[in-house]
Amino acid sequence: MQVTKFGLLAGLALGALVAATPAQAQVTLKVWSIDGVDRPGIADTYSKEFDDANEDIVVEYRGIPFDEIVNETLRAFATGNAPDIVSFDNPDFALFSSRGAMLDITDRVANSEIVGKAQYFDGPLNSVTWDGKLYGLPKYTDTIGLFYNKDLFAKAGITEPPSTWTELADAAAKLTDPANNIYGVTFSARAGEEGTFQFLPIIQMSGGGSNKVNTEGAAAVLDIWKSLIDNGYASRDVLSLGQWDSTGAFNSGNAAMAISGPWEIDRMVEDAKFDWGVALLPTIEEGGQRSSALGGFNWGIMANTQHPDEAFRLLEYFVDQEDRIFADFGNLPARGDIELPVTGVTKKDEALKVFQEQLQYAQPRGPHPEWQKISKAIYDAEQQALTGQMSSMDALNQAQATIDGIYNQ
Repeated sequence: MQVTKFGLLAGLALGALVAATPAQAQVTLKVWSIDGVDRPGIADTYSKEFDDANEDIVVEYRGIPFDEIVNETLRAFATGNAPDIVSFDNPDFALFSSRGAMLDITDRVANSEIVGKAQYFDGPLNSVTWDGKLYGLPKYTDTIGLFYNKDLFAKAGITEPPSTWTELADAAAKLTDPANNIYGVTFSARAGEEGTFQFLPIIQMSGGGSNKVNTEGAAAVLDIWKSLIDNGYASRDVLSLGQWDSTGAFNSGNAAMAISGPWEIDRMVEDAKFDWGVALLPTIEEGGQRSSALGGFNWGIMANTQHPDEAFRLLEYFVDQEDRIFADFGNLPARGDIELPVTGVTKKDEALKVFQEQLQYAQPRGPHPEWQKISKAIYDAEQQALTGQMSSMDALNQAQATIDGIYNQ
């Protein structure tokens, strides 16, 4: 299992969770996250718990919409009004740590009994690392795999889910049934972050990464995806649909396979009228290198906090609750040492095991402070190849030229 365990020192954690006496002066910590904007989440719920349990600390929590939190935090940091703790989508984290906006917590983590025992997957941990130092901690994570309709597979005489992208294309051809409005596969290749989220793992499987996208393997899979669309084995709507809407076609029985993530499990359990399962993402070659998308958010302490010790105590509390986050909110912990509780729903428990296995191979987007520009180059190339504007390799070469300019600036 690809997990990393922090060194554990013998002393007490710097941020031991001991409530102070009423006589102590109170410190106010400001916490920003997207949680609580449209539903209760980890940050708002556990911040309140910590506030209630610690008389020496007052936690002021603010929920900020997803599309606003990065710019809002940049403005606040520039004007000296940043929060003490903030939570970002993992590819956005390097923008702040590379600019000196996040506190280096490497030594604090090494001296913490609470964080020291956490065995984080490599991907989430890499997303909070910059220049060899830790500037945050994973909050939760998610990834993608292959949902498949077992009933349609049996009808088509297919006994196992595909293990390579070529096998997936062959299976999609057999599973497509235009008379009954059934496509062989669905995925999201839209011109946006979701498109990159689903295609970057292919680049990584081919030996590339955020800094090297024009690989032969990535071009070969783009050609396969284009053939799926051109032959009607996947709807042209995949070029514009996000993951939730794309997977809806699978959920309703109109696609035999879908590339999507664990956020779909509850909807599948509730709505699907057929037998289904989840498999690991196909590889480029049989037994080839695996990868998968890395979703989820990270915690970090802002560099200009006036209360680093107290802020780290709160981070320790968040880490100490990570065995609860799936039961409380359905989020997957970014750790290999936490077993998910058995729900008693067989399909759900089986699917969750696959996604936890897939997380061992998940890699971050970046990390790079100009991730949004890199992502655009990737999803633009994907769109150009899948719509026939350029050959797959030409599109990836064009993206590579843009990315080289970003990395070399």
